[in-house]
Amino acid sequence: MSLDQKDIEIIERIMYKCGDDLSIALGRSFEHLEERIDGAETRIYSRLSDFENEVEANRQETSDGLSDIRAELIEFARSKENL
Repeated sequence: MSLDQKDIEIIERIMYKCGDDLSIALGRSFEHLEERIDGAETRIYSRLSDFENEVEANRQETSDGLSDIRAELIEFARSKENL
């Protein structure tokens, strides 16, 4: 069964008509994908910020602890010198 010119024209019209629908569907899909990527990026940056805050708090806590130990060692050394 061969295609006539009329059949080919009908197929071309259908493809042309569907092409617009396909373009719109692809455009919307890309918009949704972009929104999801933006949301994921926002969540990642938020989690990184939380992590940075936690690291800074732990760093400060460790620094304070080391300062306390240093002060105690200095005090211990002075008390030993006085004996």
